[in-house]
Amino acid sequence: MPVITCIEDLRRIYARRAPRMFYDYAESGSWTEQTFRENTTDFSKLRMRQRVAVDMTNRSTRSTMIGEEVAMPVALAPVGLTGMQHADGEILAARAAERFGVPFTLSTMSICSIEDVAAHTTKPFWFQLYVMKDEDFVRRIIGRAKAAGCSALVLTLDLQILGQRHKDLKNGLSAPPKLTLPTMINLATKWRWGMGMLGTKRRFFGNIVGHATGVGDTSSLASWTAEQFDPQLDWGKVEKLRDLWGGKLILKGILDAEDAKMALRVGADAIVVSNHGGRQLDGAMSAIRMLPSIMEAVGDKVEVHLDSGIRSGQDVLKALSLGARGTYIGRAYIYGLGAMGEAGVTRALEVIHRELDVSMALCGERDVHNLGRHNLIMPQGYDDPTTVI
Repeated sequence: MPVITCIEDLRRIYARRAPRMFYDYAESGSWTEQTFRENTTDFSKLRMRQRVAVDMTNRSTRSTMIGEEVAMPVALAPVGLTGMQHADGEILAARAAERFGVPFTLSTMSICSIEDVAAHTTKPFWFQLYVMKDEDFVRRIIGRAKAAGCSALVLTLDLQILGQRHKDLKNGLSAPPKLTLPTMINLATKWRWGMGMLGTKRRFFGNIVGHATGVGDTSSLASWTAEQFDPQLDWGKVEKLRDLWGGKLILKGILDAEDAKMALRVGADAIVVSNHGGRQLDGAMSAIRMLPSIMEAVGDKVEVHLDSGIRSGQDVLKALSLGARGTYIGRAYIYGLGAMGEAGVTRALEVIHRELDVSMALCGERDVHNLGRHNLIMPQGYDDPTTVI
């Protein structure tokens, strides 16, 4: 294994080994990609307060997320098409997360199905739901998640209408890839990826093909997904889905204090401050900039998590210091998966854990629960969502 010192090392290997369309799918945002960029650059505007001559022994990054014990407050975010980044990608990522002791979230748009992942893991994982117009499909997939023992439903609220991602359109993104001449030329250089895909039967959207009415193959899948995201999703439907699920509910895609209050009213167990990794509303504020105002609105009444932009353990520390109870990584673990499979996901988690642990110590803290604003130096106006800095 090459020497991996940071998540960027994994990204560089991933860029060489993954087909261009799947690399671009992960490493891009919508429209001008302003929000995609600011998700990371806004983390860099926060500085950590160094403290010295303190006892740094017996440190702990252990915590809980929605009552579940975690080795560090980091979950693997739901990422569509993970099984196209590496053969059997969702299974490999779920196994790595389980061994490390952090939650794994399976996307509705995964390649490996709910049942596939459950068959290859021993602990409950979380399931992320996109609300579709086909209500029967929604009821049945929630039932499948229950039957698989999923311990939380992560309901995504910010993808009622698909944001335009230029690279996906130009690349003709599909699963499996359409064999156009440019795609075949690119795939010819990705032999590791190709050998893996030849060795698996999982090459389609496993939660949809054979489960949605009228979707028995890839030809019918494309038209079904293009028109199925439900633009009528509202808080009333959220309440109905909460009742249908009946278990722990996490609402993902909250980026405004008023929406956070609404999530609290409908009985969410946790909310995820997220802008979908900059892949939906371009020009929206970064997740980390919106976190303080959301914490002020609901932070002591509901568990608040943060997603979008985390690329290091220091980013995790900054989010926790601003009040988040948990964080999610998406691209960071996808880089590892595409670079080295299951071992790469484990390495991504190891890198983030070490960065969190060492940075916490150098800030003079021994427990993640003690992190707070006193550990940060913020530019003036950073915590004001009406101020652009």
